[in-house]
Amino acid sequence: MSLFDSDVTAADQLAEDFSLLKKEIGKVVLGQEKVVEQVLTSLFCKSHSLLVGVPGLAKTLLIKTISEVLDLSFNRIQFTPDLMPSDILGSETLDKERNFKFIKGPIFSNILLADEINRTPPKTQAALLESMQEYSVTIAGQHYHLDEPFFVLATQNPIEQEGTYPLPEAQLDRFMFNIYLDYPTYEEEVSIVKATTIGANPQVNKVMGKDKILAYQQLVRRVPIADNVVEYAVMLVNKTRPTSPNAPSFSKKYLEWGAGPRASQWLVIAAKCHALLHGKYSPDIEDVKAVAEPILRHRVFRNFKAEAEGLSIEKVIEDLL
Repeated sequence: MSLFDSDVTAADQLAEDFSLLKKEIGKVVLGQEKVVEQVLTSLFCKSHSLLVGVPGLAKTLLIKTISEVLDLSFNRIQFTPDLMPSDILGSETLDKERNFKFIKGPIFSNILLADEINRTPPKTQAALLESMQEYSVTIAGQHYHLDEPFFVLATQNPIEQEGTYPLPEAQLDRFMFNIYLDYPTYEEEVSIVKATTIGANPQVNKVMGKDKILAYQQLVRRVPIADNVVEYAVMLVNKTRPTSPNAPSFSKKYLEWGAGPRASQWLVIAAKCHALLHGKYSPDIEDVKAVAEPILRHRVFRNFKAEAEGLSIEKVIEDLL
């Protein structure tokens, strides 16, 4: 039985719930409105996000607060060089009757925080990333489905490279969004310091549970979209490929290689979600532009010439738009 009378009713309710979510999260996490919107967009698109930012920008606090507001089970894994795949997925142990029993790992939750994912070796990273793609785990030949909604938020520190294992490009592609957290403004930082140094512990209210989230994830896919908007998204991705006939001279000069078809798919799905969150029933080109940067940031790679000239990936995407 459907939770809503129609898709229009569901769309209106999603926009309303989104405002409530932002209000509740804002009680704990001051500023970072754009980051909050991108994380929630990723959730409603049934995908995962990578958060990149220096220490102390409330990445972990943001994710924990979102899990509380959404009434979902939450687990955190602190990634370290000695972490094994079984520490994430779980393992089989012998019980008192000498029978094998599967002990579930922390991946069996609705929201999983993979803290500093680049601090663990590729073998362990791959175990997590496979589960993100398949929404299931295979241990000793047994197949276990993960409870949905299943949402991975991984964090990464961009400044410490010693003792880290950078995610390969193919594995980065599993994340829908690469969300960059910047420093707060002076005014925001004053508010943060005032709010966090008085001993108060703000309480957040639960806004929605599993059923609503799953309904919204299905709704996003059903949103109608005009052909010209789809064509704009695909053309934008085409322009990131230096070998494409549609690539401008800028791409051929500064890009090593560009985004694959998955980027086109995510641009369309994220644009649909962005439209719904802002009270529209169908996305336009502006919605595609609004979600382009976090989708393309980890899928477009500059060449040596661009790096030598100090051309940032954000500037590249801005020029392509």
